[in-house]
Amino acid sequence: LSQSRSQRVAFPRQIAMYLIRDLTTSSLSSIGEFFSGRDHSTVLNAIDRVEYLCDSDSALRRRVDELRNRLTS
Repeated sequence: LSQSRSQRVAFPRQIAMYLIRDLTTSSLSSIGEFFSGRDHSTVLNAIDRVEYLCDSDSALRRRVDELRNRLTS
């Protein structure tokens, strides 16, 4: 929920936004609101970025899949 833009905080936040969108029916606006009032376009950008990076980085794809599995088990 931090406002920090450092990569150490921002990238895990983007993955969380991606997983919330993937695993729930929450709207982009409601996800953004949960993360300290971020705009829906910020959430959409995060989702697109994680999808792009997962397509080009198989290790990241495995980590995200592992997180998804842990959340749904």
